[in-house]
Amino acid sequence: MTQQPRSATSTPAPATTEDDGAPPAESSPAPSYPPLAAPRPPAEHRVWPRTFHDRLTAPLPGLKGFARFAREGAVRPGPEGLADIPRLPYEPGPLPRVDARTVAVTWAGHASWVVRIGGLTVLTDPVWSRRILGTPARVTPVGVPWSALPRVDAVVISHNHYDHLDAPTLRRLPRDTPALVPAGLGRWFHRRRFTRVTELDWWEASELNGVRFDFVPAHHWSKRTLTDTCRTLWGGWVLTAPDGRRVYFAGDTGYGHWFARIGRRYPGIDLALLPIGAYDPRWWLRDVHCDPEEAVRAAQDVGARRMAPMHWGTFVLSAEPVLEPLTRVRTAWRRAGLPREHLWDLPVGGSRVLE
Repeated sequence: MTQQPRSATSTPAPATTEDDGAPPAESSPAPSYPPLAAPRPPAEHRVWPRTFHDRLTAPLPGLKGFARFAREGAVRPGPEGLADIPRLPYEPGPLPRVDARTVAVTWAGHASWVVRIGGLTVLTDPVWSRRILGTPARVTPVGVPWSALPRVDAVVISHNHYDHLDAPTLRRLPRDTPALVPAGLGRWFHRRRFTRVTELDWWEASELNGVRFDFVPAHHWSKRTLTDTCRTLWGGWVLTAPDGRRVYFAGDTGYGHWFARIGRRYPGIDLALLPIGAYDPRWWLRDVHCDPEEAVRAAQDVGARRMAPMHWGTFVLSAEPVLEPLTRVRTAWRRAGLPREHLWDLPVGGSRVLE
């Protein structure tokens, strides 16, 4: 069983079967899920385990894996794979006009979304920087100018990798902006003088102005320095509007059993924001990054009515051709027999409103 966090303000609830990091046995019946947890108090002080290694779905690469990668791994596409950079879809436009009953999303690029829900403006993994550590500059500009954003009511973070947690972008926000972050990541925000930081474990929730934020598992990992591997948690977020409409932001994740469990626990997801890029070489990245076909399966597993691809076409992080994720996800969606209008394959800067 996974290690449960210790709270300085309350006694943690006992673990349930869905907290187990192992996939369910093929012959076992579907687990019975308890009611959703009551929202945690915002910005409460929490005490966490020293490490979250026990949450890994698969072991991280060892010396043999790194040796193989050094021999044969490619970290960037060749010239032919980069030739389509000018054709990457980039169509910035004004943000949709919304009210408290509107659910709308705008793709700023990579895993950064402007989500308008329940009268709130929420940023996911905001990266407005042109360059991040260890990666070439972005190949498409940010889809939403910072100056065009309304007041940001909250930020949600999936994990601490540099392409998802960007200090220069976060420095642009008022320090009293609510930040909802994985367990263990609060210290990073507090050092930067953020005052309203809520850390959550998997299956825990917080609430802001009637919008519920549930932190859910992902098949990934965390690391920001040489010495902090898996010291903070990783995951995705389910945002639920007061009227019950749901948006699932998967963060960064490989494919696996958590998607079906998320779908059973949060039925009726209206839109899943799912990663489709940074998957090649497959033997190296399979455990932590979905490929396009797996992302479509994940959308079906969570029971999402619509899917919006992300995590592609912004930073060149791996060896697949830059346009390949888009062509493959469209093919996979069609082969799955899903309605074409339910695949929201937006250009960077594009928006859609949930009817």
